[in-house]
Amino acid sequence: MDPPAVLEAYRLGLFPMPLDEYGFVGWFSPMERGILPLDGLRVTRSLRKMIKRYRVSVDQDFRGVVQGCADPHREGRWIDTEVTEVYTALHEAGYAHSVEVWNADDVLVGGLYGISVGGLFAGESMFHHPELGRDASKVALVTLVELLRASGPEGRLLDVQWQTDHLASLGVIEVTRADYLDLLEEALTVPPPCWDLPGRG
Repeated sequence: MDPPAVLEAYRLGLFPMPLDEYGFVGWFSPMERGILPLDGLRVTRSLRKMIKRYRVSVDQDFRGVVQGCADPHREGRWIDTEVTEVYTALHEAGYAHSVEVWNADDVLVGGLYGISVGGLFAGESMFHHPELGRDASKVALVTLVELLRASGPEGRLLDVQWQTDHLASLGVIEVTRADYLDLLEEALTVPPPCWDLPGRG
């Protein structure tokens, strides 16, 4: 893995994931791809209330978010030092971005990060601290969707790789590989989003 290869992989519709417990990484392009339509996010009343409890930022602590996602206590954790350095380099080059969620004590309690190429945002991972930041990862996702929608124009693509039951409850759907590649081709023609947080009414 190196930054140029990773970036080119996303442009081709691929994403990295571990192949085994020894840390070998493969490139995946599944037959069914999870995406979140920007007009399809489901936000419950309770989640709306939780949003008001937190401060949210963008690109304020990219490495902190990656480290949160890399917590060795997390099941299936595979983000190691090499992955961290590759994505940090992409962040410094303007291609990787993070959304951070902070509690009232200004402690980082959740967030997400991913790759932005044109109108594609490929979400890589998200996390939250259950004891300190209930629903904090969901708050980060809501913020990301608001940011992408505020950036216009149409044609943006929010890729979440896989549809899980948890993500399906938030509005994630599956599309075929062929349909995903069509959506990706269009998204890559769209200008990158503005990474300034939109105001909330």
